[in-house]
Amino acid sequence: MIEQIPNLPAGTLGFRATGTVTAADYESVLVPDIEAAFAVNRKLRLLYHVAPGFESFQAGAMWDDAKLGFRHFSGWDRVALVTDVAWLRGLAGAMRILVPAELRLFTDAQLEEAKAWIAEQPWDGGQE
Repeated sequence: MIEQIPNLPAGTLGFRATGTVTAADYESVLVPDIEAAFAVNRKLRLLYHVAPGFESFQAGAMWDDAKLGFRHFSGWDRVALVTDVAWLRGLAGAMRILVPAELRLFTDAQLEEAKAWIAEQPWDGGQE
């Protein structure tokens, strides 16, 4: 199951995955929200929490995730992946060099830190 994480700043989307994540979850929750956000934003930030209680991604969900990522490949500003799932942390770490966004990994215990990081204003180089 995927649910939206509320109360994030404008231009930032957050999702929490628990149980078994299906293609239907992507198609009914994640994809429409992301597509709507890209309709009004050139760049987005994403907080993705694979929470305790997560069991698996169905193959169709992983395919939908890959398609969505490639469709908006250069549209991501920052991505925070919050999880204690070892294989996801390893995969994200290995894929980090291929993602044209600032990607950081956080543990479940660091969820609030991840929210703070994703909401930080970009450095303006000292310009006012």
